[in-house]
Amino acid sequence: MNEVVERSIVKTYKKEIYGRFIKAIKDFKLINDGDKIAVCISGGKDSFLLAKCMQLFQKYGNTKFEMIFICMNPGYNALNLKLIKENSKKLEIDLHIFETDIFNIVDKQKTSPCYLCARMRRGYLYNEALKKGCNKIALGHHFNDVVETIVLNLFYASEYKTMMPKLHSNNFEGLELIRPLYYVREEDVNRFVKSNNLTFLNCACNYVNSSEYKNNSKRNEIKELINELKKKNKAIDYNIFKSTFNVNLKTLIGYYNEDESYIFLDNYKQNKKP
Repeated sequence: MNEVVERSIVKTYKKEIYGRFIKAIKDFKLINDGDKIAVCISGGKDSFLLAKCMQLFQKYGNTKFEMIFICMNPGYNALNLKLIKENSKKLEIDLHIFETDIFNIVDKQKTSPCYLCARMRRGYLYNEALKKGCNKIALGHHFNDVVETIVLNLFYASEYKTMMPKLHSNNFEGLELIRPLYYVREEDVNRFVKSNNLTFLNCACNYVNSSEYKNNSKRNEIKELINELKKKNKAIDYNIFKSTFNVNLKTLIGYYNEDESYIFLDNYKQNKKP
């Protein structure tokens, strides 16, 4: 089974998945000689695909690095945990699973449970990566996650901000987060999963699976909006994505960089043509 999946990645989906995975690594300098990377497995399709791509890159690439595969158990039920273990065995991924009580804590949260859950997950993963001597942590966010995040920030946070391909941790010194699937589209991940007859875990959180979440999820709302816009313009998601590479600072009312802020009036007079 594993050989079939690997061949599928480097042959059938070489352009859509593996090629874009390699391009992101090269474009953003995500992996270097001597790195030790904690590849995070949530149990979903994206993280397992990331794990396979990382294995293939280590096997066939010229970059010499180490990696481990870590999976945080936030409180999965027995069936979900079994599925994760079965997939890791099927795909020949030596998975290190460690226990947390995140679901129990989040279930008691009445407001913003997703925000709390995400922060706690990130903290546990970073901490475990440091324990294992890693200098980088790899997550399975893809192209669609990036596009949706851009629009979410515009619509609901009143700021132009994207999901970065890599960033340094503010709270865990010496640790860097990387996103090697940055260019890979969700539709291609879905096709890969379907063509290989694979079954992965969807989010096992009680809240995410509730009707309340499905009716109120802003990310789902943005995903549906982008899909509607693509019916009129197939390149709409790519254009949103590409806009982060083409920011014209001269046409912005204002921007900020950490503690420094700027508004166009600061230099308006001196930029006046004679």
